[in-house]
Amino acid sequence: MKLTWLGHACFLLEADGYRIVTDPYTGVAGYPPLAVQAHAVYCSHDHFDHNAVSCVELLPARESPFTVKEIPSFHDDRRGALRGTNTIRVFSAGGVSVAHLGDLGHALSAAQLAAIGPVDAALVPVGGVYTLDAAGAKAVCDALRPRCVVPMHYHHAPYGLPNVAGVEDFLALWPAEEVYHLTGPDFDVAAFREGVIVPRFA
Repeated sequence: MKLTWLGHACFLLEADGYRIVTDPYTGVAGYPPLAVQAHAVYCSHDHFDHNAVSCVELLPARESPFTVKEIPSFHDDRRGALRGTNTIRVFSAGGVSVAHLGDLGHALSAAQLAAIGPVDAALVPVGGVYTLDAAGAKAVCDALRPRCVVPMHYHHAPYGLPNVAGVEDFLALWPAEEVYHLTGPDFDVAAFREGVIVPRFA
C-alpha cells in the first residue's frame, strides 16, 4: 500500500490502482487548494478542514481491494461535548492495515484498542488544541503499538492551523534514531521500517 500525505490530515492511500482520500481539507492556512482524484472519499468528521469532498474528483466506480473498519470516538476528552464525534478508520489491503485517527481528542479505551486491532501504520494528530497534543499522541501510539507512526494535523510554517503546535514536541518523545524525515510526501507502508515517519509536504 502506498501512502501519500496531501497536507494537514489528508492522505491518499493506493492499492492495486485503487485510490482512497481521507479527510480532504479546504481553507487551511498556507496549503494550496486541494485537487486530487480518487475512487472513494472518507471524512472523520464534519469540519471544513476534514470534509472538503468537493475538492476530490471521483473516478469511475470499480471494485475496491480495501476493507474499511470504523471505530466511533470523540473530537475532545469530554465525550464530544465540545467538538462532537470523530470516526477512526482502519484501511486494509494486500495484508497491510493503516489506521487514520482523524481528530481524536482523547485516550483510547480498551474496547477501542481491541476494535482497531493490530495495524502497520497509525496516522496520528499531534498538534493539540483541537486534538491530542504531543504527550497524548505518544500515549495513544504506545497503546496501539503500530509498526510505524505518521504524525499529522500540526503547524509547519507556512502550512497548517496557526494556533496548533508543530511536530517537534511529538518527535522529541521518540529516540532520534527512530525518526525518519522523508524527502517527499509518499512511501510504501509494507516496505518501510519501524519508527516515526515524517513525510515532506510537496
